[in-house]
Amino acid sequence: MKKNIAIIMGGYSSEIEISLKSGTVVYNHLDKEKYNVYKIHILKNKWVLVDNKNEEYPINKHDFSANIKGDKISFDCVFNAIHGNPGENGTILAYFDLIDIKHTSAPFYQMALTFNKRDTLSVVKQYGIAAATSVYLNKGDAINVDAIIAKVGLPCFVKPNNAGSSFGISKVHTKEKLIPALKIAYKEDSEILIESFLNGTEVSVGVIKHKGTTTVLPITEIVSENDFFDYEAKYEGKSQEITPARITQKQENRVKQIAKRVYEVLNMSGFSRSEYIFVNDEPHFLEINTVPGLTEASILPQQANCAGISLAELFGNAIETALNN
Repeated sequence: MKKNIAIIMGGYSSEIEISLKSGTVVYNHLDKEKYNVYKIHILKNKWVLVDNKNEEYPINKHDFSANIKGDKISFDCVFNAIHGNPGENGTILAYFDLIDIKHTSAPFYQMALTFNKRDTLSVVKQYGIAAATSVYLNKGDAINVDAIIAKVGLPCFVKPNNAGSSFGISKVHTKEKLIPALKIAYKEDSEILIESFLNGTEVSVGVIKHKGTTTVLPITEIVSENDFFDYEAKYEGKSQEITPARITQKQENRVKQIAKRVYEVLNMSGFSRSEYIFVNDEPHFLEINTVPGLTEASILPQQANCAGISLAELFGNAIETALNN
């Protein structure tokens, strides 16, 4: 008997449109001979099942079911394609745990931890993983510009702590630009991360559970046409994403080792894509994405393709891993 699979997409953050694209790609590629696949839009004002005619059916939040013309649809597994809140930060996954529905992401605590850049850095640094020098701020904290610059230097990056897709991130080149950058970041989050600039090759490393094994995918080199890998570079073609990366064998071996170590110490499962910058051949950890972009042009699917894994296999494997967990 075919399993009923809900693909959740949308969300409550600035990444809603990206999530809808990712979820639709998953829907298009999952094997319909093997699964009954449904698109579920999780939005602030409604949770609805959306059929192929764009007709909407409300989701019953008591048991995450839908009633389609008298037929009750319950789900065996949820494919999480929500970037940001409430999918990538673990909120909705705690709900699925409570009502006993399996899902393709890591446990909700791991998702909440890794969505918080500051907390993730605190954990990985304890395991000897190199990272940039950083300063933390909460909204309302006193801001000592000179002290911040003395610690992280210039240029530096100002980032919202809990946000994705490079929303709210600024690269600051001068002292006078720091306060405006903080104001931009605070529009996305009440917690801020300020990091030193690392000058080196940037790479993105996909790590997944594939057929029961932690698998590091071929590495992607990021070459942005802009000042850094911002939203425009990620989603509007202002970057080169070169897979496999043009790095030495020594660098490749080292970043694969580190990426797998990060995946394991953070107790991850499902998809992940972590970012690193090489400084003197040593990869410095930037952040980890636990619901990475899943469109045909996104980095993780590019890496899977390079490894000989089709999108149907990539997404189907995530479902089977969740069902067998």
